[in-house]
Amino acid sequence: MIRRLLSALVLLPVFLLIVIKAPAVLFNLVVVLFSARALWELTRMLEQAGRPVQRWLAVLAGVAVTASFGASRTLDPLLLPALVLTLAVGAIFAAPIFRGTPAIEPAANTLLAVVYVGWLLGYGILLHHTSPRGDELVLFVVGVTWVGETAAYVVGSTLGRRPLVPIVSPKKTIEGAVAQVVASVATAAALGAWLLPWCAMSVMVGAGALLGVVGQVGDLAESVIKRTVGLKDTGALIPGHGGVLDRIDSLLFNLPAFYYVSRLAGCA
Repeated sequence: MIRRLLSALVLLPVFLLIVIKAPAVLFNLVVVLFSARALWELTRMLEQAGRPVQRWLAVLAGVAVTASFGASRTLDPLLLPALVLTLAVGAIFAAPIFRGTPAIEPAANTLLAVVYVGWLLGYGILLHHTSPRGDELVLFVVGVTWVGETAAYVVGSTLGRRPLVPIVSPKKTIEGAVAQVVASVATAAALGAWLLPWCAMSVMVGAGALLGVVGQVGDLAESVIKRTVGLKDTGALIPGHGGVLDRIDSLLFNLPAFYYVSRLAGCA
């Protein structure tokens, strides 16, 4: 907990400066760098577990996908299908040439990395560019997500008794899950009134509840991957938090969820 708090004290001011003060191109660059690091961690995990993956193809394609979200305010709906087809063909033909292994699993693992990290994290850039209030939208979703995660960790580690999904993550508890939803709703109400006063409070509370649940799904999704490859953390880059992928696992699901909620509710 002490290492987590110290890391937060160092990283939080840097994050706020990048979101609020830095030009859009620098914000985009930081998100792309996070994407590259998370892709590297994920593909390294897969390789260490003996899961064939076209590592450099996954990292380069994933970074390109994340960066593409800054190209325009509205993404071409044909981009993802075109990307999937291109990567599938590339991975299938590259696997026998460079690895001598069956092509289906490398192709599937490569596509998993690109879509799971590169595509989902790109919504952070898209949310930031959605409107002149992009700074506030990003601060809202990140604040709600991280406060909810912290509440889940504190309550789960101190008061948690009943496991949530023991086969996936033995340490996650029902008490922690409930605390995350409650904290997410409370944080959404507070941040909504401060950062997004033009949005109805009912929308903010609903968004908080959604992010509290969806964020946990994102966390569990990463736990499934780590449990499959037999690892506890994706890395040790951030003291007390593990790797970059460990830090953004909930955001990978919450960013697209809040992007569409904010658009549909007229808050963007």
